[in-house]
Amino acid sequence: MQPLTPSSTAKKLNNPAFSIQSLQAGGGGGGGGGGGVGPSRLNVQSLYKLDSSSLPSYAARRVDWQSSCAILASKVFAQQQEDADKTNGRVGGGGDGNSNSNIAVVNGHIAQDLVTAIDNLPKPLTRDLSRAPMHGSQLRVAYQGVPGAYSEAAAGTAYPGCEAIPCDQFEVAFQAVELWIADRAVMPVENSLGGSIHRNYDLLLRHRLHIVGEVQFAVHHCLLALPGVRMEHLTRVISHPQALAQCELTLTKLGLNVTREAVDDTAGAAEYVAANGLMNTAAIASARAADLYGMQVLADGIQDDSSNVTRFLMLAREPIIPRTDRPFKTSIVFAAQDKGTSVLFKVLSAFAFRNISLTKIESRPHRHRPIRLVDEANVGTAKHFEYMFYIDFEASMADTRAQNALAEVQEFTSFLRVLGSYPMDMTPWCPSRGD
Repeated sequence: MQPLTPSSTAKKLNNPAFSIQSLQAGGGGGGGGGGGVGPSRLNVQSLYKLDSSSLPSYAARRVDWQSSCAILASKVFAQQQEDADKTNGRVGGGGDGNSNSNIAVVNGHIAQDLVTAIDNLPKPLTRDLSRAPMHGSQLRVAYQGVPGAYSEAAAGTAYPGCEAIPCDQFEVAFQAVELWIADRAVMPVENSLGGSIHRNYDLLLRHRLHIVGEVQFAVHHCLLALPGVRMEHLTRVISHPQALAQCELTLTKLGLNVTREAVDDTAGAAEYVAANGLMNTAAIASARAADLYGMQVLADGIQDDSSNVTRFLMLAREPIIPRTDRPFKTSIVFAAQDKGTSVLFKVLSAFAFRNISLTKIESRPHRHRPIRLVDEANVGTAKHFEYMFYIDFEASMADTRAQNALAEVQEFTSFLRVLGSYPMDMTPWCPSRGD
């Protein structure tokens, strides 16, 4: 199954095996755009920003339960809206429905084109892409990676029986949901050994999807190689950077004097080795990836710690209605008003005073204002970094404690956004034991 990935050239648009009818981005002109799809093996090119007239109005709707909690629109949000309007103004300039200008290419690469004929894998996106499935239909869930990735397994855990849609990049998965190609996305945000995945925190702020759930998935790494290869033949091990870090000590204990190289994802590493017949290279991936790509397992359970868990977030276009009859978690992001990190103490006090437990604090550079200058007489100019703060706390937005806490937090922040209020993953956990 080919992942969602931008074409390396525009020539693929003219190939019937890699085509999809143009998405109409024009405002007033006719109904030429369609959702018809040719053969099942297709290449989808998505647009980062599309004119809202050609899509459902989810981007224009505001979240009522956020408004009820007095969460004000932010300066950053307003700036993003202006940028989106400018982009839509450029895209919506008419033209016929088959024009390539109406299909923009997202950033990406062609690394996942290494395997072109894996016939036994299901083909994604075989139905009409113009709308989400009706109630009771199969959910389409986007994930980053190729079949056999841990994100695919997490998607199956979050939504059993779903149609998992592979995407070559995290941002493509976000866009797939925004453009109604997929109904949900499952994205990793932190690992118990490797820490936070900062890229996805940045994408949560950049895009307007809502967190609707979480999954804590036990990761079980295997060392994979082509059939007949022995450990002493290996000169290189490739995998995702997090996987390499999580298996560093075990690889050393195995006596492997090998070069360790990072690639985009674990299953993609197995796919690469299998597609190129690399007899001197091993991949760190799941046992399912070994089955899919015809590889053998040289070593099983090679993670340094059996308590290796990755937390995934479930994302959707619309939020869910918060409740108080089961444990909920709420995720927010905010920027300090004008006093830098000194405001953080006041923000945390708003939660501590109401006995609300915090489960996560993460800081990321403020993209629109990375440095704050402070002039002091006879001293010079001091430079302070400005940050955005991400916080998870154990309370539902339907809880008055959470509403009052955020109302107080607003007094100290220039920007505050609720990323989602969603049920906590209360599934009993045990150390990873493999598939």
